Formats: sequence, C-alpha cells, structure tokens
Amino acid sequence: MDVKDQSRGQSLRSVRRRWLAQTGVAGLALLLNAVGCGDGRPTRVAVSGTVTIDGKPLTHGNIKFVPTGARPSAGKIDENGHFTLTCYDGDDGVVLGKHRVAVSASKILSESKIQWFAPKKYADFRASGLEYDITEPNDDLRIELTWDGGKPFVE
Repeated sequence: MDVKDQSRGQSLRSVRRRWLAQTGVAGLALLLNAVGCGDGRPTRVAVSGTVTIDGKPLTHGNIKFVPTGARPSAGKIDENGHFTLTCYDGDDGVVLGKHRVAVSASKILSESKIQWFAPKKYADFRASGLEYDITEPNDDLRIELTWDGGKPFVE
C-alpha cells in the first residue's frame, strides 16, 4: 500500500468515525425502533381490583402475587380496598400464569406489638389459600378474605 492509499484509508476511517459520532444517537434510536418495543422481560398484563374482608373493603395493607418461576408483582391497598399490581416498574401488571397470593394488613404499634387488620395466614402466600390464574388483563379482580369468626387483634 502506498502513501496515497494509506492516507485515503485513514481519511475513510475518520469520515466513518465522524459519521458514527454525529449519527450515533439517531442511529441507535432507529435500531431500537426497528428491533421493537420489547423490554426483554416476560409478558405482563395489567391487573387491579379490590380486597374485601367479610364483604367490606380492607382499608390498607399490601398485596403480592407470586408465580412459579417468575418475578412476583405487588401493590398497595388503598382506603377503598383498591390495588394495582406492578412487577418491574409503573403499574406494569403481572406475568401470565398461576399465582399464589399474600395479603398483609397490619400496623406496628411498638417493638413488641402489631395490630392485625386481616388474619395472619393471608400474609404468607404459601399459607393463604389464595390462588389466581391470570390469563388476560383484569381491572376488576376481587380478592375476598374472611375473619372466619375472628376479628382485628393486637399481638
């Protein structure tokens, strides 16, 4: 390769570098757009609903949906018993499939006292007895708990 070819090769490389630097962000955006909007995470569907206890809204607490082999989804229960689930970020729902469910509704009163607003068994998805199969989006899921003769208590 003579000096002329060598300098032309270097100028071609510098032209490419400048072009990549100038179009890098736009080129990356085009590439990402061409690849698609997928986030690389499992398919999720929007799920929200209401938790009741003995027919009345549970007025606070947390709910967690735990699938087998995938990331759980969780949400906060508001004063009307309403919840919206999120798996990764922003109300993105739950992965499809069967989920065991935990509902925890308690308030720490002191280092040694907790007030329970729903039976403790519901706070553990392995013991709650609550299971739901999520196959499509659902904005009206009803989670019905019962005291089964009990009532809120402090322990």
